[in-house]
Amino acid sequence: MDPRVTQVETAMALIGSRWRPAIMFALIMMGTQRFSALRRLIPGVSQRMLTKQLRDLERHGLVRRQFFESVPPRVEYSATDLGKSLHPIYKQVCEWAGANWPRACRAKQRYDRSRTPTSGPHREARRHSGSKPTAGA
Repeated sequence: MDPRVTQVETAMALIGSRWRPAIMFALIMMGTQRFSALRRLIPGVSQRMLTKQLRDLERHGLVRRQFFESVPPRVEYSATDLGKSLHPIYKQVCEWAGANWPRACRAKQRYDRSRTPTSGPHREARRHSGSKPTAGA
């Protein structure tokens, strides 16, 4: 396989998971955030999942975690320069989605309709066409 394909797959696994675009967007566009603020900015993410995603982003050098020994202790997260370098990529994906999402949705609807069994006698025949004959038939 072409090594460029492997590089793209590896990068997409790092930056394209369910919550990472939202995390990086918040940190790049809104600056340094505390954990609780990130949870408010990303509806639906659990505390456990946000913690896991932030740790992995920190591990890969995209996010910086800063611990402050205060009472109560506080932790802030920010995008590193490497993390900020993702901004043009996310921006292009956002622009692509804005321009093409309606077409992609229509294509999906057409595909789903073409795969949905029709109603009527043909549906019954299709449903039973692979069945074994029963005794006495």
